[in-house]
Order: sequence, then structure tokens, then C-alpha cells
Amino acid sequence: MKHRFRIFAGLTLAFTVLMSVPWLVPHCGWTALVGLLPLLIMERLAAEYKVKHFWWWHYACFVLWNAVTTWWVAGATVGGAIFAILANALQMSVLFGSFRWVKKRITGVLPYIYLAAAWMVWEKFYLSVADISWPWLVMGNAFADTLSMVQWYSVTGQMGGSLWVWTTNLSIFGLMIALSDGRMARWNAKARFTAFAGAILALFGPMVWSHCIRFEEEGTPLEVVIGQPNLDPYQKFESLTQDQQDRRFIAQLEKAQWPADSTPVLVLGPETFTSPLYTDEMASNATVRHFQEFLRHHPGASLLFGASAYDREISVKAPHPCSYDLGTPNGFKRNAHLWYTAHNSAVIMDAQGPRDIYHKSKLVVGVELTPYPWFFLPLEKLLGGGLMGKLVGQKEITCLPISLPQGVKRIGAVVCYESVYGEYCAGYVRKGANLLTVITNDAWWGDTPGYRQHFNFSRLRAIETRRWIARCGNTGISAIIDPKGNVLDRTPWWEEAVLQGQVQLLQGQTFFVRYGDIVGRVSVLLFLLLGAAALFRPRK
Repeated sequence: MKHRFRIFAGLTLAFTVLMSVPWLVPHCGWTALVGLLPLLIMERLAAEYKVKHFWWWHYACFVLWNAVTTWWVAGATVGGAIFAILANALQMSVLFGSFRWVKKRITGVLPYIYLAAAWMVWEKFYLSVADISWPWLVMGNAFADTLSMVQWYSVTGQMGGSLWVWTTNLSIFGLMIALSDGRMARWNAKARFTAFAGAILALFGPMVWSHCIRFEEEGTPLEVVIGQPNLDPYQKFESLTQDQQDRRFIAQLEKAQWPADSTPVLVLGPETFTSPLYTDEMASNATVRHFQEFLRHHPGASLLFGASAYDREISVKAPHPCSYDLGTPNGFKRNAHLWYTAHNSAVIMDAQGPRDIYHKSKLVVGVELTPYPWFFLPLEKLLGGGLMGKLVGQKEITCLPISLPQGVKRIGAVVCYESVYGEYCAGYVRKGANLLTVITNDAWWGDTPGYRQHFNFSRLRAIETRRWIARCGNTGISAIIDPKGNVLDRTPWWEEAVLQGQVQLLQGQTFFVRYGDIVGRVSVLLFLLLGAAALFRPRK
């Protein structure tokens, strides 16, 4: 018993290390290609020796993986971090438990194919329709800092990386089992060659494919100036007034090398730079007026910045379940109420004033979003309120316009957490975005792996969409990223800085942009077929 415990503990530790390293150590995404082997081996031993309560072992694996890679969430909320780690690991463990159930009804390799398909269906659910969504550990994200291996994400998206991880691990595991139980000795030479060639192809084929891919597209050049004000979000309105922040940021931007003529320039400010911004009075907002005066001195410049925006509406019924009721305004009938609906928004403006606004749609659960408000709003009221964020996102993606001598171009204004969602960001390009911008504030977690992981996800989005990305972080990392995911320039963490460079406004669409997540859709089909086969087949 003690010997078995030591073996299982060693395999748990090996799984945790191999699967965590890609998120923590640069250029180590390859460890995920063998990272699932300890878990699969442990499950094989547990089935062979009929180990009881094995659920606790695979749950421990997933808890440790989540904890080691995403512990930094505690920098913003300790309770939220504990819940995210335990709840995300629980879902992983339930999926793995369903695989063990399928093994009792289906023989051979099919249960393992079911496991891979079920896992990717869960990832697709997180990345597409789930209200409560935490896709940080989607396996395709393991290569976010090993980009030379995944240039083919322009075809498959990040779910292709998840498929690669599963295919490689299962291929190697299959060879190990065939060797250990003596089956390989009974195979003929062609069968052995096919098995080894298949595993080698699964492991190295995508690497070769990545190095064979070439991308060249010339677009319209555009100068960008990115301001990193370096404001502590926890003290943002305690240490400085909004007026002081505006003037400090404008003084910072003036340090850039501005063109003497009216050459077009896109200026970026970070997420939620100003608050509040009422959408029906944007032109009279103090921050907007400050920026407008600044832009008048720089002909051709446009400014994209983040704002805590509010829609105001007088009506009998709330425009959204999360709208704030401010009571009956003076002069209106008794049953009419003034409602505020809050947004995390991106605004684009020029010297004439605001041109358009986009409301962030992929909101952070708890901090910004109340998921399933029909259930959680009454529960929150019962518990005293103040537990959930009540921001509202817009239903459909829109792009922000920028006027150039070549005509109006479109910018996909990706706000913070949205940059984790590959297919969602591809939607900006389908809507005509020639450039992607990411405005964010990653200081909530402090100097931890969190902001570096978040930054690297933006590099994956560049490959998937083959778009230049201009990224503005309140405290870093601000950067200019080319369509291959290469970082051409970047700012340090937690320093006031101005970054200046040039991007290209592109027109083409990748296979992934045009056709979406084919890997995820095929996984759904396989999951349904194999799940049905197991459900209607008697236990072995």
C-alpha cells in the first residue's frame, strides 16, 4: 500500500510539473506534449489494481495544476482564487471520471478518443457560450510562449493545440501500453512501423508544418503611440483625481515624437481610464474635452481609450436585469424609473469628438458579470448584495472606425479578458477589423505570472487572425505584435512609458477566421457519438 502511494504521489507530482511549466517558463510548451502521460499511467495502474476512491487522486492532479498555474488570482481576490481553482479542477475531474465510466462499457482505444473529445468539448463550451467561463488552462494555450511550434493556429485556432496535446500524449501512451503488455512483440514489422511512425508524426508533424508556413501581406501603414500611465488601480481615485490623471496622461503622450504634418496616428490609452462616462453626454465629459484639446494640436491623430460607461434610460421596466434603479425622476409619472446600465467600454475619438463606442462583451465572472441573473440576482439580494459585478456587454461584436486618407478602416477594440477567447477575437476580423488593439489593466494581480500569461495570449490571437496587435496596459505589458506573434517592441512592467511604432492595416482572412473552430465542432460530434455508444451499451 505504501509503495503504491509513493508511485501515485510521484506520478501526481510529475503531471503537475509537466503541465504547469508551459504557463510559467518561456519556450517550454513542448512539455505539455508528454504532460498527460503520468495521469494516464496512474489511471491504468488504478484500473489494473482495482484501486478504490481513485477519484481523489485525479482530482488532486487537477487541483495542483490549477493552483500552480493560476494561484496569482489571489492577488485580486483570495476567495475567488480558491473557488476558481477548486471548481475548475472539479470540472476536469468529472470529465476524467466520465472517461473511466466509458471504459467500463467500450473497449480498445475508443474510451481514450472519448476522453480527448469530451475535454475539447468542455474547452469549446468555455470559449463560446458559457456564462461562467475560465478558459485560462485551455491546453492550446500551453504554446502561448512557444510560437514557433504553432504558426498553424491560423488554420485551427487554439483548439488545434489542444488536439495536438491529446493526440501526442495518447499516441505515446498507446506505444507504452503495447510494449508493457507484450502485444507489440506479436505485431508484424509493418504494424510496428505504422505505430511508431504514427507517434512520431503526431509529435513532430505540427512542428514541421509550423516551420513550413509562410505569411506575407502588405497593408496600409499606421503610426501608433501607446501610453502606459502606470496608475495603481487600487489607489487610482484616492491618489489622483480624474482631472489630474487626464493631465498627467496627456503630458506623457506629448513626449512622443509627433509628426510635423497631419500623418495619421492612432493613440492608445488603457482599459477603464476614465469614469464615469455617460453615453448620452460623451461630448461634454471632462476627459473627452481634455483629449479633444490634445488632438487639436496633433492633426490626423485619433485616440482609443477605455472608460467605465453608463447608459441612462427612463422607463417603467429595467432595460437589463443588472441595470441600476435610481428611482422616479422629478416630473415623471410615478411608475417611471431612471435606470443606469454600466459597461466596460472602448471609445474612439478625434479632434471633432467621440466617433463610436464598444462595450466589452466577455466579462469576468463575479468581478464584472452576474452570470445567469435569474438565479444569482435573487441569491445575492438574499445574502445582502455587493457580491457580483453588474456590468452589461453588447450582444454583437462591432468594430471602431478610424479615418485615413485611404478611407475609413476598422479597429477591433479587444478589452482585457476578451483576448483569451480566440474565436471571439476572430469575430472582429470577420466584422472587418484591419487591426486589433488590446486595452487592459493587469495590475490587479501584482508582479506575478498572471500578466505575462495574459500578454502571451494576445500573441496567439495575432497568429490566429494574422493581424497586427497594438496592446496598451495600464501598468504593462504594452507592446506592438506582428501577425506572426513576434513582439517588435514592448514596455517594462510597472513603469510609466510611451511606446511608439508602426503597424500595418491588413485585409486578408485566415482559414480560422473564415471557417471558425472546426476542431471544436468535430469534437462535439465525436463526443456525442461515443457518449451515446457507451450509454446504450451494457457494462463489460
